[in-house]
Amino acid sequence: MGDVRERDVVVVGAGMAGLCALVQLREAGLTAVALERGDGVGGTWFWNRYPGARCDVPSLEYSFGFSEELQQEWEWSEVFPGQVELERYLNHVADRFDIRRDIQLSTSVVSATFDEGAARWTVATENGDYWRARHLIMATGGLSEPLRPNFPGLEDFGGRVVRTSEWPREGIDVSGLRVGVIGTGSSGIQCVPELARDAGALTVFQRTATYTWPSYNGPLDPEVQRETKLTYSDLRKAQRELPGGTTSLTGAIIIQMAEDKAILTSTEGQRSEALEKLGWGASRVWTDTIRNRDANEMACDLYREMVKRTVDDPVTAEALSPKDFPIGCKRPVIDSGWFETFNQSHVSLVDLRSDPIIGFETEGIRTESGLVSLDVVVLATGFDAMTGALLRIDIRGRDGISLIDAWSNGPASYLGLQVAGFPNLYTVTGPGSPSVLANMVVGIEHHIEWIIQCITDLDSQGMQTIEPKQEAQDEWVKHVREVAEGTMFTDDSCNSWYLGVNVPGKERIFLPYAGGINNYIAKVDAITAAGYEGFTLT
Repeated sequence: MGDVRERDVVVVGAGMAGLCALVQLREAGLTAVALERGDGVGGTWFWNRYPGARCDVPSLEYSFGFSEELQQEWEWSEVFPGQVELERYLNHVADRFDIRRDIQLSTSVVSATFDEGAARWTVATENGDYWRARHLIMATGGLSEPLRPNFPGLEDFGGRVVRTSEWPREGIDVSGLRVGVIGTGSSGIQCVPELARDAGALTVFQRTATYTWPSYNGPLDPEVQRETKLTYSDLRKAQRELPGGTTSLTGAIIIQMAEDKAILTSTEGQRSEALEKLGWGASRVWTDTIRNRDANEMACDLYREMVKRTVDDPVTAEALSPKDFPIGCKRPVIDSGWFETFNQSHVSLVDLRSDPIIGFETEGIRTESGLVSLDVVVLATGFDAMTGALLRIDIRGRDGISLIDAWSNGPASYLGLQVAGFPNLYTVTGPGSPSVLANMVVGIEHHIEWIIQCITDLDSQGMQTIEPKQEAQDEWVKHVREVAEGTMFTDDSCNSWYLGVNVPGKERIFLPYAGGINNYIAKVDAITAAGYEGFTLT
């Protein structure tokens, strides 16, 4: 081992969580370094530069609340912020709080090992650097480890292949080219309308139709922004008192709206009225669809009716209509003209359920029905969510146990914050926390606040380490499972990345906490107030 640099805290990642951690660690008087594999800050909003990349939470709420000055000085331009604006915002945060000097870019962490005798973590990087710290914060993000499907013959393709999650900074000019997009999750749905503007021909390869709702995005009303800035303290408080961490009903994290009406007791006339009055929103206003499969299917019928009304070609409309799984099973998507794009003559859909991919060839992609000639293929094939980025690193706790082995039967944590057997290791918005089911910024800020308080409390009590008791962790894992049971999240027909089933060989376990970030915060605060109940401090 070469030179080892010492800090109080090592942070892995310089996305939103990493930046938030650095600012608050410094304010707490702690020394820290953030190790970031990219050559810029921003995490998700650094890597996902694909055309149309956009957040599904309104900009005024998808922003940091830890600094009143930051809230007041930053001006958002759109209701839902795009990637360019978000990356600019996060670079502004890095500059404003002068934390670039605490960030080491182009640095991939390969291992982290806990030394029990010294109560220190040693972190090794691909560059051959070593860092040593009492505390290790994994700010690696829930959607940051791309899936890399191995299509037969992919290496034989003569055109260009690009992933939405690794889009080149200089962009790609598809003017007049034949473009194929594989995947119709959020990334695919966002990039297809944008690529269609310039492509000579665009073919979308769809395995599973997606529930997506129009964002109705547009310029942010200056008066709305001004009024929000006057009451930001109230807004931040309200965010933590609501299940989704946002006060807006337009955010995609909200599955249902607030009408007190059950679809099972509605008449056909009432459903028709809702359809005419609310359009796409008619499928989301009922109170009984999240736990009752029959009610959910009635809402799905309203949704499929809107698809038929929007897509001109009946065959394409049928293929684009989700079937056999409920609304709310997967993360809702918001779009900007997704269905309307298929009314353009140069855009076509390949339904992989009836016409699967055989493999790539020099000229394009061959399906059972024939060859689709292409110049560019875009892989919008998703992520190994919530655990992939953590398990990519060789993390070893007490007695040398690896996190991979500790999670061999599925991820287990206490509060999504710590793992038994791994002292002073913190997983920001990790499995077992609300994470992707809520406004991520609210979850990040709450977790960073807890971690800072935890470290400060340890120091004030003369303690070296903190880790969960096994029985407390087991109880939390059980609680997370029980909260999700009976909802559409865990319906037998549901195969979502919430459950990890998009990754071959991954255990089918519901990963986030579905009880609402408001209830989660209350539980964490009560546990902390009780002297870190369920944790062992040594």
